[in-house]
Amino acid sequence: MPKMKTHSGAKKRFRLSGSGKIIRRRANRAHYNEHKSSKLTRRLAPEVVVSDADSKKIKKLLGK
Repeated sequence: MPKMKTHSGAKKRFRLSGSGKIIRRRANRAHYNEHKSSKLTRRLAPEVVVSDADSKKIKKLLGK
Protein backbone atom coordinates (compact mmCIF):
# COMPACT_ATOMS: atom_id res chain seq x y z
CA MET A 1 0.00 0.00 0.00
CA PRO A 2 1.22 3.53 -0.71
CA LYS A 3 2.14 5.84 2.11
CA MET A 4 -0.08 8.77 3.00
CA LYS A 5 1.37 12.14 2.06
CA THR A 6 1.40 15.09 4.43
CA HIS A 7 -0.96 17.89 3.32
CA SER A 8 1.32 20.74 2.23
CA GLY A 9 -1.10 23.50 3.25
CA ALA A 10 -1.68 21.98 6.68
CA LYS A 11 2.01 21.57 7.49
CA LYS A 12 2.53 25.31 6.86
CA ARG A 13 -0.35 26.32 9.14
CA PHE A 14 -0.37 23.86 12.04
CA ARG A 15 2.13 22.23 14.39
CA LEU A 16 1.94 19.79 17.25
CA SER A 17 2.80 20.76 20.80
CA GLY A 18 4.72 18.48 23.10
CA SER A 19 1.52 17.16 24.63
CA GLY A 20 0.06 16.39 21.19
CA LYS A 21 -2.27 19.37 20.85
CA ILE A 22 -2.43 21.25 17.55
CA ILE A 23 -1.27 24.87 17.57
CA ARG A 24 -2.35 27.51 15.04
CA ARG A 25 -1.82 31.22 14.40
CA ARG A 26 -4.73 33.62 14.55
CA ALA A 27 -6.04 35.15 11.33
CA ASN A 28 -5.84 38.84 10.31
CA ARG A 29 -2.20 39.41 11.31
CA ALA A 30 -0.58 38.99 7.88
CA HIS A 31 -0.65 42.53 6.46
CA TYR A 32 -2.32 45.97 6.71
CA ASN A 33 -1.52 45.98 10.42
CA GLU A 34 -0.90 49.73 10.28
CA HIS A 35 -4.65 50.32 10.01
CA LYS A 36 -5.57 47.93 12.81
CA SER A 37 -5.64 49.05 16.41
CA SER A 38 -2.85 48.03 18.76
CA LYS A 39 -5.46 46.40 20.97
CA LEU A 40 -6.54 44.17 18.09
CA THR A 41 -3.03 43.21 17.01
CA ARG A 42 -2.05 42.32 20.58
CA ARG A 43 -5.15 40.14 20.91
CA LEU A 44 -4.31 38.33 17.68
CA ALA A 45 -0.64 37.83 18.59
CA PRO A 46 -0.55 34.58 20.62
CA GLU A 47 -0.81 31.16 19.06
CA VAL A 48 -3.84 29.17 20.16
CA VAL A 49 -4.87 25.53 20.44
CA VAL A 50 -7.19 24.21 17.72
CA SER A 51 -10.66 23.16 18.88
CA ASP A 52 -11.32 19.48 19.58
CA ALA A 53 -13.89 19.35 16.77
CA ASP A 54 -11.23 20.14 14.15
CA SER A 55 -8.16 18.52 15.69
CA LYS A 56 -8.89 14.96 14.51
CA LYS A 57 -9.21 16.10 10.88
CA ILE A 58 -6.03 18.20 11.03
CA LYS A 59 -4.01 15.38 12.60
CA LYS A 60 -5.03 13.19 9.67
CA LEU A 61 -3.84 15.86 7.22
CA LEU A 62 -0.51 16.08 9.06
CA GLY A 63 -0.14 12.30 8.99
CA LYS A 64 -0.10 11.96 12.78
